[in-house]
Amino acid sequence: MYPHAIQKLIDLFSKFPTVGPRTAARFVFYLIKLPQDSFDELLNSITNLKKSIKICSFCFNPFEDSGETLCSICRDNSRNKTLLCVIEKEIDLISIEKTKKYKGLYFILGGTINLKKNNKNNIKIEELKQRIENNGFKEIIIAINPTTEGEATALYIERELKSFNIKTTRLGRGLPVGGELEYADEDTLSSAFEGRK
Repeated sequence: MYPHAIQKLIDLFSKFPTVGPRTAARFVFYLIKLPQDSFDELLNSITNLKKSIKICSFCFNPFEDSGETLCSICRDNSRNKTLLCVIEKEIDLISIEKTKKYKGLYFILGGTINLKKNNKNNIKIEELKQRIENNGFKEIIIAINPTTEGEATALYIERELKSFNIKTTRLGRGLPVGGELEYADEDTLSSAFEGRK
């Protein structure tokens, strides 16, 4: 129906999280109408993204490449190195950091378990176990979104970490079931951290 170049981009944009074919088509037609200098700026930004961003070797948080292997949070000596907060995605880390209530380290799982697909390999559980084995953590905070998949993932993590005999807590009151951490306000996240169990 569309020319090949347009359809190819629609297919690529449709692979983005929460982007369907209609939204992808809107993106493509927006790009077609974009002035050349704005189009070039977008293209350069995408190219530079891959060149200038590095993934932290400990927590998997993306950061500006400065020759280091750890992000600024993992390198910060003022952080509590006995606390590890396990989160689903990078945006959740930013949301938690904005509360200024948590001063430990993070671990980004990279997703959740999809109950229909049983995709346990999609999350970094082995890497998480390795971090726990090699560091002296006293508490693991599971801060996964309280969705159906999030709950399944949290239960799976708790089961997998049982043998470590480390205190494992989950965020408490304030977060609605089915909600997303990135949309929670700072006060809600703060009370969830204070009420973890």
